Amino acid sequence: MSISRQIVSVLKDVIPEKCRPAQLHEPWFCGNESKYVKDCIDTGWVSSVGSYVDKFEEMLADFTGAKHAIVTVNGTAALSTCLKIISVGVGDEVIVPSLTFVATANAVSHCEAVPHFVDCERDSLGIDAKKLSDYLEQITEKTPSGLINKNTGRLIKAIIAVHIFGLSSDMEAIAKTADKFGLPLIEDAAEGLGSYYKGKHVGNFGVLSVLSFNGNKTITTGGGGAVITNDSELAKKVKHLTTTARTRDKWEFSHDEVGYNYRMPNINAALGCAQLENATKFLKYKRILAEKYMKAFEKLVSVKVMKEPKNTISNYWLNAIVLDSSLADERNNVLDECEKAGFVCRPIWKLMHKLPMYKNCPRMNLEVAEDMTARVINIPSGAEIASIIARGEK
Repeated sequence: MSISRQIVSVLKDVIPEKCRPAQLHEPWFCGNESKYVKDCIDTGWVSSVGSYVDKFEEMLADFTGAKHAIVTVNGTAALSTCLKIISVGVGDEVIVPSLTFVATANAVSHCEAVPHFVDCERDSLGIDAKKLSDYLEQITEKTPSGLINKNTGRLIKAIIAVHIFGLSSDMEAIAKTADKFGLPLIEDAAEGLGSYYKGKHVGNFGVLSVLSFNGNKTITTGGGGAVITNDSELAKKVKHLTTTARTRDKWEFSHDEVGYNYRMPNINAALGCAQLENATKFLKYKRILAEKYMKAFEKLVSVKVMKEPKNTISNYWLNAIVLDSSLADERNNVLDECEKAGFVCRPIWKLMHKLPMYKNCPRMNLEVAEDMTARVINIPSGAEIASIIARGEK
């Protein structure tokens, strides 16, 4: 039997008939979503001012353990705001993994800066801190102006660490490298709500970090994101910049810098409050599904399920399987067979340096990212599917 059919067979063993076609990740509305959204409509508070915005920010801070959370219209807006706050600007370089969703690189470009692509680890798919440190030793020079890329003459201004599929990056090692070279560390935890590194929620290691609540995330606000931080001054700056940089004045519309209309609307925050009330339940069921996959795929020696790295807890936002190196050419056949059988799967993103707008950006050797992107496949991972499995429904 072909590897494609073997994988389909395993998926059929795990996912009940009633869940097919099984989407990659669907939102699950099982709480107060309708009640809270209706309250916004009934009271007329649907825009970027309202009680649910404040409540959602408080709930997020409590859930993640961060001192501050500022909600935004989406994760990309949150990330570009973080870069603006730490003064990333025209012609600067920012260290970004090539293996990431395009929004990470786009946020750098929105600041008119240049993404500088680096390689990943195999177990977490996050930045390989040791390889990055060795690379920066070779290509940079510390100057009074900052860290200079000797090959381009540009300043390197920051590192963005990304938690891929909810698998935590090695934040201790990445933070050590950032400190070594005097670079601010930002966490792109868009996929990381409910994931932990050494007992601490992801997003608490960078000076600023971002979350996403897109429709396919662990919890959703339809569209939305957040900045989280433990720095009170930075939190004030983020809130100010994302609220059109408006100063407090009883009557005048006064603004003291170029700001952005990036605040999350109250109606979206209402949805987020209801979703976050059930986040622990979602995470419990998603772990059940991940464990089912791990056990079921044990029978296939040429396929492995990605597991949370040591000293981490993953939200298992998207479960991922990795084909053996000898089967890399079979990836698209696997995707086709799964789709025909009613299982929506997807490949990992095309690497950033292979996209036309980023092909000429600076980059290190990316052999691990290039190898993994050819072999990683995401499989259905929704919490509602997991709840049906847990109840033993067919």
